[in-house]
Amino acid sequence: MSALTLPVLPMVEAVPLVDPSTADGTFSLLWLVVGLPLLGAAVLLLGGRFTDRWGHWLATALPIGSFAISVLLFVELLGRGEEERQVVQQLYTWMQVGGLDVGFDLLYDPLSALFLLLITGVGSLIHVYSIGYMAHDPRRRRFFGYLNLFVAAMLVLVLAENYLLLFLGWEGVGLASYLLIGFWQHKPSAAAASKKAFVINRVGDMGLSLAIMLAFVYFGTTSFTGISAVSGEASEAAMTAFGLLLLLGACGKSAQVPLQAWLLDAMEGPTPVSALIHAATMVTAGVYLVVRSNFVFENAPAAQTVVVVVATVTLLWGAVIGCAKDDIKKVLAGSTMSQIGYMMLAAGLGTAGYAFAIFHLLTHGFFKANMFLGAGSVMHGMDDDVDMRHYGGLARAMPITFATFTLGYLAIIGFPGFSGFWSKDLIIEVALTENLLVGLCALLGAGVTAFYMTRLMLMTFAGRKRWLEGVHPHESPSLMTVPLMVLAGLSVVGGVMILGEWIVHWLEPVTGEEAHGEPPLPIIVITLITVATVAVGVALAWVLVGRREVPATAPTRVSLATRAARADLYGDAINDGLVVQPGRSLVHGLVGFDRAGADGAFTGTARTIAALGSVGRRIQTGFVRSYALSLLGGVLVVVLALLAVNLG
Repeated sequence: MSALTLPVLPMVEAVPLVDPSTADGTFSLLWLVVGLPLLGAAVLLLGGRFTDRWGHWLATALPIGSFAISVLLFVELLGRGEEERQVVQQLYTWMQVGGLDVGFDLLYDPLSALFLLLITGVGSLIHVYSIGYMAHDPRRRRFFGYLNLFVAAMLVLVLAENYLLLFLGWEGVGLASYLLIGFWQHKPSAAAASKKAFVINRVGDMGLSLAIMLAFVYFGTTSFTGISAVSGEASEAAMTAFGLLLLLGACGKSAQVPLQAWLLDAMEGPTPVSALIHAATMVTAGVYLVVRSNFVFENAPAAQTVVVVVATVTLLWGAVIGCAKDDIKKVLAGSTMSQIGYMMLAAGLGTAGYAFAIFHLLTHGFFKANMFLGAGSVMHGMDDDVDMRHYGGLARAMPITFATFTLGYLAIIGFPGFSGFWSKDLIIEVALTENLLVGLCALLGAGVTAFYMTRLMLMTFAGRKRWLEGVHPHESPSLMTVPLMVLAGLSVVGGVMILGEWIVHWLEPVTGEEAHGEPPLPIIVITLITVATVAVGVALAWVLVGRREVPATAPTRVSLATRAARADLYGDAINDGLVVQPGRSLVHGLVGFDRAGADGAFTGTARTIAALGSVGRRIQTGFVRSYALSLLGGVLVVVLALLAVNLG
C-alpha cells in the first residue's frame, strides 16, 4: 500500500496498553518538576541586572528542588504494582481544532521516571559546577537562565503524553542549545557552531514534524497511548514511513549519521554546556524517542533495520574521529557520538535491547558528564587551553581531577566491575545474538574506544610536562571538584541497576517483555573476548602514544586515514557536496528565473507601457501651433489620399 494513499483509521479513544491513573497525592506535584526550572529561566531572563548577584544560586536551587520531587515520585512509583505504573496529569486543553484535540498532559511511567532522575540529578550537579566555572563571566546570570530553560524543555520532552507536546520540548531544547553553544558569541567560531547546530537540527525536526502530521492523519490522534492501542491494525507501509520519519528526527538530536556534523563544532560552548548537552540530555533525546515509540518500530521491521544500520555506522564513525583529535573536548564529543550509536543500536534491536539502550544511556550520563566536567577542570587549570599536546604530567598537579577522570575512563572502556562494563557489554552480547556482523562491529567499537580514551589519558595526565610558558596548572575549587566526585562514584556503582535484571523488569510496562535468541557463544566467553578486545586497544595506545614523545605540533605528513579522521571523516565536505552546493545552485537558478521570468514578465510590461508613455509625451507638447500643424498635416494626407483614389 502506498504511503501516499494511506487509509485513515477510525478515530479512536486513547486506550492505553496499561490504563493510566490520575495524578493525585504525591503525583500531583509532577508539574512542579518542570515548573521550577521554568520559573528560574523566567526570573533570570526577564529580571534583568537586579538578579545578577543571586541569580546563579536561584538557578541552581530550583533544579535541585526538581530532583527532590523526582526522587519522591520515583519512590511512590516503586511502591505500585506493574499494572499501576502509568500516571497522567492533565493540566489543560492545549489545542482543540476540528478533529485535533491535544492536551497539555504529562505522562509519568517507568521510562520517564528514570529520565527525570537523570536530567534533574546530573543537571543539578552541572549547575553547581557552573557556579565555579563561570564565576568571572560578566554574563553569568544569562548563562544560568539558559541552563534552566534547557532543563525545563528537556523535562517537557520526556514527560509529554503525546507527540505534539514532545515536539514543544524538542524545539525548546533546540532553542536553548543554540543559545548555549553560541553563548560566547564574540567568538566567530562559537557563533558559527551554534548556527550549524540549529540548522542541522532543523533538518531532523522536519522529519519529526512530518511524523506527527502522519500520526494525526492516519490515527486521528497524537497520543502515545492512543496510537499504541491501534498500531497493530495499521499497515506495515504506514508504520515504516512513521518510523523512518521519527528516525530522521532522532538522527538530528542525537548526532547520528548523516546529521552528525554539528556535534564536534558544538564544543565551542562553555564546558558545562558540553556536559549538559552531550552527556545527560539533548543527545539522548533521539534514543528516548525511539524507545518511547517502540510500538511503531515493532510494527515496522524495515525501519528497525535502518535504525540498526545507522547506529552501527555512527558508533564506528565517532570512534574513528576520537582517535585523531588533539582537542580534549572533541575527543569526548566523538566518543559521545559513538556511545549514542551503541544506545541506538540496542534500541533498533527491539525488545531484546530497549532496556539495555536505556541502561547504557543512564551509565553514560554519569561517566561522560564526569569526563566533560573533568576536561573543564583541566582547562581551568591550563588557562583554557584545549590542546592535549600542551598537557602531560597533570596527574600530580591536579590529583582530584585525575582520580575522578580515571574512574570515568575505566567506566567508558568497560573495565570489569565499572558501570560501562555492564551496560555496553550487554549491548554487544545482544548484538552478537541478533546479527553476527553487527555484533562484531560493536565489538570492534569497544576496542577503538579503549584506544582513543587511553590516548587521551596518556597525553593529558602522564608523561613529561609540556605546558606552555606562563601556565601553572592547579586544582579546581571545591564547587567544581565535588560534582566530579559524585559523578565519579556513580560511574563506578551505576551498574547496580542490572542486578536481578531490575532495569529490564522496571521498563517492561513500557517496552514489553525482553525477548532474544540464544547467543552464538556462552556469555562468559563473549565477556572474555570483549575484555580482551579492550585490553588490545589499551595496549596499542600505550605502544603508539605512551612510549613515544608527543609532538609539539601536529605532523604535516600523516596517513590518509589519519587525515580523514582529523577532518571528521569529511562529514562537512559530504554535506557541502550533497546538500549545500546543490542547494545553493538551486537557489541561484530560482533567483535567476525569478528575475528573468517572473519579474521579467511584470517589469517588461511596465517598461513597454513606460516607453509608449514616453512617445505620447513627445506628441502631447501642449502648444496650440503644434496641434494646428498636426491638423494641417492630417488634412493634407486625407486630400492626397482622395486625389490618388480619384486619379486611379
